[in-house]
Amino acid sequence: MGGVAAALAACRGGHKVCLTEEMPWLGGQATAQGVSALDEHDHIESFGATASYYSWRESIRAYYRDRWPLSEAAEAADFFNPGDGWVSRCCFEPRVGVITLLELLREHVASGRLQLHYGVVATEVEGGSGHVSRVRLQQADEVGELLIEAAYVLDATELGDLLPLTGTAWRTGAESVEQTGEPHARTDGPAPHLVQTWTIPFIVERDAPGTDHTIPRPAGYEANRDQQPFTLTMTYGTRDLTYKVFEPVDELPGAFWTYRRVLAASQFAPGHVVGDLAMINWAGNDYKGGDPGSGDLRSGDLISAAPERRRQLIEEAKQLSLGLLYWLQTEVPRDDGQGTGYPELRLRREAMGTADGLAMFPYVRESRRIVARTTVREQDVSAAFQSGARAEFFSDSVGVGWYPIDIHGVPGDVAVTGPTRPFQIPLGALIPKDGPDNLLAACKNIGTTHMTNGCYRLHPIEWNIGEAAGALAGYCVDEGVTPATVHSTPGHLAAYQRRLIDAGMPLTWFTDVPIGHPAFEAVQQLAAAGVVQGREGDLLFRPDEAVDDELREQLSAIGVVAGAGEDVVGSSTRGEAVMAAARRISP
Repeated sequence: MGGVAAALAACRGGHKVCLTEEMPWLGGQATAQGVSALDEHDHIESFGATASYYSWRESIRAYYRDRWPLSEAAEAADFFNPGDGWVSRCCFEPRVGVITLLELLREHVASGRLQLHYGVVATEVEGGSGHVSRVRLQQADEVGELLIEAAYVLDATELGDLLPLTGTAWRTGAESVEQTGEPHARTDGPAPHLVQTWTIPFIVERDAPGTDHTIPRPAGYEANRDQQPFTLTMTYGTRDLTYKVFEPVDELPGAFWTYRRVLAASQFAPGHVVGDLAMINWAGNDYKGGDPGSGDLRSGDLISAAPERRRQLIEEAKQLSLGLLYWLQTEVPRDDGQGTGYPELRLRREAMGTADGLAMFPYVRESRRIVARTTVREQDVSAAFQSGARAEFFSDSVGVGWYPIDIHGVPGDVAVTGPTRPFQIPLGALIPKDGPDNLLAACKNIGTTHMTNGCYRLHPIEWNIGEAAGALAGYCVDEGVTPATVHSTPGHLAAYQRRLIDAGMPLTWFTDVPIGHPAFEAVQQLAAAGVVQGREGDLLFRPDEAVDDELREQLSAIGVVAGAGEDVVGSSTRGEAVMAAARRISP
């Protein structure tokens, strides 16, 4: 997703871009990895993502609206959700994600600004003196090569593949408390191979009762069933709560089936959609390694695995996912208490675009991470360390995000979840501290820790990271400067941030001044400059309230006094005052 957003931003700035993709589908975790029930935050429908991300989400909704009439309930809903899953307000089929992403890019492909290349992986880079001049890519069939020369190279691969090729300093796994000071960091030294679990999702349809779509028993079924274990019981803190397959349970947000349902017949007029489709991404198919009971921290690590070992790991993970499906078809306790299994669950192979019905690529939660100019730590975002409604302020912000710290642990690690405050994405996290001067992180490979990767790895945040990286590369080409120069030079930083704001990218949290609000650009500009500051108790700016002493004091810091006299002073509302102030200080 970061790669698509980066390409979109750079093309939007008039630059030529080459976007390469290892898989047949663009879109990463939202498409080829099957996670098309978007992991987002509570404010997502009004604030907390970029304008282009919102455009993509709305194009998904439009795709379904244009093809099938909606049900009365869906028409009446504030936000139409094709899958009506409870994990997200926007759940859809992976193929629809691909179609709509390509539509976003269509005009740039047609103009010649954007080239798309599928089925290629980077194998070598050329250059010297801390600069990448060309990247060599190998086709998946190993028949041909692609050599690309570019001013800037953005790594939006799922595993940070360009980092070792370019000599960029990077880390994997869990840091030690000595490295980060984080309360949940390891006390026994770093563990580079302690990487989060990964998953191979699949999609199933609920056919009519009495039908039988039971798959053959997968290899290693009994061991996987018992070691995972396969269960609908989840632990939340000190409580064990058990879901039912199709029926909701009190105290729980919904049934297992509706968790990541990606197509719901009830959302459409009767007769237009025959059956529900649900994407299965559950603790039961989180791949922990070949022998979860061994404690071998390297056993399931895709990053360090040699090619043959990686293929083996992926095959084992596929058998694990098929095992979970087989368990659901044959052994899961039925909601009515009458026996076990739902053989009517049918694997929809075409939904993932693969012959085996499993995602094209594993859903990767954790990548190589650059050693960055800025590293976001647990203390910067965790609710336990924040006195107000927002996380730590970063003056070099290039975007916003919000999600709990969510660590899917492997043997030897502890699964960690914890609340955060709405946070920012610092520019310094996209720029390597030690590496080529023209390489940028554009995905989940930014400067986070093992802990904070757990809240920066989600769909809208990854999109924002990529979009910011693409815009930065364009700015650097236009101005003849390096990313490090932009980061360290206040004038360049402010000019670059203004480009982001103009493109509809919020840099700090003011939920009552969304994209499109008359005061959006002014509030974001002054907030990024540290002039306008939010109150500790909430995420509001209160643009329609009268100018108050708080705002007068903030504006006086830049030589603008609101109270009597000219345009700013005569403003009747806080929103009008910041708009007038922004006009006066803008070049």
